Amino acid sequence: MTEWWYNHRTGEVEEGPQSLGSDRDGPFATREEAARAPEIARERARKWAAEEEAER
Repeated sequence: MTEWWYNHRTGEVEEGPQSLGSDRDGPFATREEAARAPEIARERARKWAAEEEAER
């Protein structure tokens, strides 16, 4: 099964882990999902911030 990665340094989607681990996010199941990595990260960050705020 192919894994897809998003290289946040270059903004490119990679098939398989091609770049340094510190430069990429993933793995993702599809190319389309990997391309949405920045959006997914923002959504998760908002969710975590809301959860932290609710715990206060």
